[in-house]
Amino acid sequence: MNQVIEKTFRIGFIAKQLAVSVETIRTYEREGFLIPIKTAAGQRLFSEDDILWARCIRRLVKDEGLNFAGIRRLLGLLPCWELRPCSENERSQCAIFKATPTKPCWMLHSQIPVSCRSENCRTCTMYMKATQCNNLTALLFNLKHKLSNDTIKTNKCEVNNFNSNENNGSTEV
Repeated sequence: MNQVIEKTFRIGFIAKQLAVSVETIRTYEREGFLIPIKTAAGQRLFSEDDILWARCIRRLVKDEGLNFAGIRRLLGLLPCWELRPCSENERSQCAIFKATPTKPCWMLHSQIPVSCRSENCRTCTMYMKATQCNNLTALLFNLKHKLSNDTIKTNKCEVNNFNSNENNGSTEV
């Protein structure tokens, strides 16, 4: 049997790698961003991918100015039904598919189809893909780009309306 053994690290090691406190890593876990591997004794262990994901969270907070609610919202915008193909029946029962989610599926466990709930979220395709920073940064870039384009369009409309009013001799501001 070919079993891949994942290299794991204790919480203190991760904190040191990221130059943050152990409490920061615990906060990421409490907020639902990190799902640790738990030993039979209850010790939390993290993989190399967890280190990269925690570094991404840190960057989103420090460099992009997002708070935890913003990161949850961003994760919620990732289309899990595309990353983890599901049936039409599953989609019809899924609160995430039906509405604009404010959290990713692993944080809304009770609202997703039973077929998804039975999976270990840590090994779910959705969690593994979502926690790859490039997926989130691409989504964030697209959202920022869309926002700036919408702002430009709005400003152009306001300028055009102002110019129209000015040409009509209107004094309305």
